[in-house]
Amino acid sequence: MRHAVKGRKLGRTDTHRKSLLANLATSLFEHKRIKTTESKAKELRPYAEKLITRAVHALNNEQNNKVPNGEKDVHNRRVVGRVIRNKAVLQELFDTIAPAIGTRPGGYLRITKLELRRGDNAREAVIELVDWSNPQDGSIKKRVRKARVKTTPAPATVVATASAPVVEETVVEDVVETAEIASEELVETVETIAEESTNEVVEASVDVADEVASTDETPAEPSEDETPKSE
Repeated sequence: MRHAVKGRKLGRTDTHRKSLLANLATSLFEHKRIKTTESKAKELRPYAEKLITRAVHALNNEQNNKVPNGEKDVHNRRVVGRVIRNKAVLQELFDTIAPAIGTRPGGYLRITKLELRRGDNAREAVIELVDWSNPQDGSIKKRVRKARVKTTPAPATVVATASAPVVEETVVEDVVETAEIASEELVETVETIAEESTNEVVEASVDVADEVASTDETPAEPSEDETPKSE
């Protein structure tokens, strides 16, 4: 049972876990932002913030003349150098990162959770330095929120919004009435055409019957061959 044992094992031995955190901290100070799993990011944040605090203390000692003869704070640099083995990254931490965040009272890093990773379905996260993050964070974000709270819709907008469904219902009713009138006119037109065509057919049939009847009643004239000869 792991009672009162802090930290996460991360599926590694003690030496492997220390090497992992040292490499992650080196990459973080070099790129100012890295993407890893959520558990590694949560384990890295206090580990890296302690190194940043060492760099800030070294900067304050050098600025307040607590180091003899105006030299560098060698002690803090050596303590951090045991973890950060890359000399360029170590110089970046003490000469660039520490002066930029020297006035911040802690909270140097931020963790942003991401979606699940394809493959092993692990939760990913981005850990980054706050002072190197996106510009929408911090005070700018608060100003936007205040502006949104203060802005209220105008009465005309509210009235228009409230009356919008009534206008839509009126338009729908007009369309339905127009469609009904058009359908009724179409039916009347079709009936009229059908009646006219029927009357024309009946009249034509009557004319044909009359012609046939008059032809049958007319007597046939005798031909020359059938004329009776006188004796």
